[in-house]
Amino acid sequence: MPLLRKGRGPGGTQYRMREKMFSIGDDYWIETADGERAFKVDGKALRIRDTFVFESPSGEELYTIQEKKLHIRETMEVERGGKTVATIKKALISPLRERYSIDVDGGEDMEAKGNIVDHEFKIERGGDTVAEISKRWFRVRDTYGIAVAPEQDDALILAITVCIDQMGRPG
Repeated sequence: MPLLRKGRGPGGTQYRMREKMFSIGDDYWIETADGERAFKVDGKALRIRDTFVFESPSGEELYTIQEKKLHIRETMEVERGGKTVATIKKALISPLRERYSIDVDGGEDMEAKGNIVDHEFKIERGGDTVAEISKRWFRVRDTYGIAVAPEQDDALILAITVCIDQMGRPG
């Protein structure tokens, strides 16, 4: 899996997710490139809106991810301790590729753009790539990788990726 490089040399952490596991009610693990379990995503079934709990391997709740109903644009929020830390919104019009705006509370906002459905996109902050998402790194069907740049909040970037994956699903 390629590492993020933008004049800074190699670095960052790489994770892998299995695409088929993204459904409400399913629990699944996000693993490091070495296959070590890094984070658990607990899909909460029987809810009016899509809800996921993002946990550490020991079961500590890091984030709650929830779909927000009754918005003009499809919206999901990432919360920590009941406080919204990031709001992800799908662009109304994106003629050439899909785009998502990511409003970060108390931090610089981000944007995701690329081919979301095929898991070939980047998350950027201020023109710098903070994460790359790609299926091309794996030969295993339904698996894609996430390379997170150094000095990022990996858990938050991965929680945002879960939101984008859920919102980018056709149907």
